[in-house]
This record gives sequence, C-alpha cells and structure tokens, in this order.
Amino acid sequence: MAEASSATLKRARPEEMELDDEVTFKKPSFPPISKEKLKSGKTEMRKVPIPPHRYTPLKESWMKLYTPIVEQLKLQIRFNVKTRNVELKTSPETADVGSIQKAADFVRAFTLGFDVDDCLALVRLDDLFLETFEISDVKTLKGDHLARAIGRIAGKGGRTKYTIENVTRTRIVLADSKIHILGSFQNMRIARTAICNLILGSPPAKVYGKMRTVASRMSERF
Repeated sequence: MAEASSATLKRARPEEMELDDEVTFKKPSFPPISKEKLKSGKTEMRKVPIPPHRYTPLKESWMKLYTPIVEQLKLQIRFNVKTRNVELKTSPETADVGSIQKAADFVRAFTLGFDVDDCLALVRLDDLFLETFEISDVKTLKGDHLARAIGRIAGKGGRTKYTIENVTRTRIVLADSKIHILGSFQNMRIARTAICNLILGSPPAKVYGKMRTVASRMSERF
C-alpha cells in the first residue's frame, strides 16, 4: 500500500504534470457608466450658512457668485432669507456629479472672507482645497501674546501675509484667531508651516528664508 501511495505522489508532482497552454483568460470589460445612471435620478442639495458679517458682501457680489454656478456648473441657487443659507440644487442640465460640491466650496470660501475672483479657482481647478485652523491649535496664547502672534502673521501693513501668499501661491485670510488658507495641497503645507513658525515666535526673516528654500525645491521637483 505504501508503495502504491508513493507511486501516486510521484505521478502528481507538478514538474511532471502537463500544462495546458491553450487555456486563455479574458479580461473583464466594464463599460463606462452613463451620466444618467450615475445621477440615479435624485436631486442633490447643499446648504451653506452665511455669517451675519457677510450679508452685505454677499448682496454686493451676488451676480459674481450666481453667474458661474448657473451658467458653468448648471446648478440652481437661491438665498433663503429665513434660514440665512445659500441653497444649491442640481438640475436636469447638470452634467458633472461633482459640480454641486464645487459650488458649495466656492460659496463657503466666499463666506470665509476670500475674494470672489480667488474663489472662482475652486470652480475651474480640481486640485484646490480649503483649510481652517486656529492659533490655539498651534500654541495656547491669550491677551497681548495672542495679539502679537496675529501681528507677526500679518506683518506691517499686511506685508508678511502677502509675502507668504506670493511665495507659496496661496491665499490667506486672517479672521481674528482663525486662519483660512486656499491653495493646492503642497502649497498649503508650506504656507501652514510658515504661519506655525511665526506663531511659535520665529523671526519673519528666518521664516522667509526657510519658506523660499522649500518653495524652490518644490518648483524644481515639479
């Protein structure tokens, strides 16, 4: 019996087995989903709350917000006076599913204090993001120490803020102790590092040097 089992094992060795070369595997083909199926027939809606200090700028810049959202993104937009929200809604003409999220980010950037022309980049480009953090997230400061930290970030006449914006190709809004940054991921990281160093007490000249070095490396890499 032992001899018979060993003989069977010998026959079953993979190197002695004959491979069938004629077996072919077909690649599965998945056709692209049509826009109609992707939408699934449901209307999507977004609500963006408007803070009280942005009512007047919203009223003045309404047509600048309305035109790209309706004409380019093919969405419906209205300002609800009761709830104080800008309401966005998809329409049958909406081609891209992500348009409503782009429009919501566009309106939200405007409510945070960014200029309308800068906010328009969120509609036209795909790799732009918004980031918000507070000075207390970096270091717990109170009273005059907090005021000095905000002053270091802004600089005399806003010079430091403009320098960081120009070197990193971002846009920055200082709203009391909150800081909002608009830009690409890599550029936002450079700007955030520079702002954090200023909050922690580094002199602006040292921050400029580090920032320019990192920015030049990034431009060489890409």
